[in-house]
Amino acid sequence: MNVKKFTTTLAALGGLFIVYIGIAYLIAPQSSASGFGLPSRPEHEGTAFLAVKGMRDLGTGLVVFALLLTGHRRALGWAMAAISFIPAGDMVIVLSNEGSTGKALGIHGLTAVLVALTAGLLLRERPAAPVPASATAPAAVTRVPAPAAR
Repeated sequence: MNVKKFTTTLAALGGLFIVYIGIAYLIAPQSSASGFGLPSRPEHEGTAFLAVKGMRDLGTGLVVFALLLTGHRRALGWAMAAISFIPAGDMVIVLSNEGSTGKALGIHGLTAVLVALTAGLLLRERPAAPVPASATAPAAVTRVPAPAAR
C-alpha cells in the first residue's frame, strides 16, 4: 500500500469513526456520554448539550468526507490539522475535571495524535506532475501522396 492510499484510508476511517460517534450521541446520548471520560454527565434539561456534541461530531465527519470525495486533499490536510484540536481539547477538559486519565489519554489523546498524523501526511503530499499535452494528444497523421499512375 502506498502512502497516498494509506493516508486516504486513515482519513476515511477517521471520518467514519466521528460520524458514528455523532450518531451515537444523537440516538443514545446518556450511554454514549458514559464513555467520554468525565465523572458526571448532563441529565434532564442538560442532555441537549449531548445532542450538540453529536451534531458537532456528525458535521466534522461530513467535512472530512466532502473534502475527501472532491479530491481537495490539501484542504483536507488543513481541515484535519484544525480538527485535531477537538480531541486534544476534549483530553484537557477530561483531565482538568477529574475524569478518567485512561480515557483522556487513550481515547482523546490517541485520537488527536492520529488526526494530526493524518493531517501531516496529507500536507506532505506533492501534487502529481502535469502530463505534457504531447503525451496525451493523438499523434499527427501525415499523408504521403501516392505515386502518380503512368
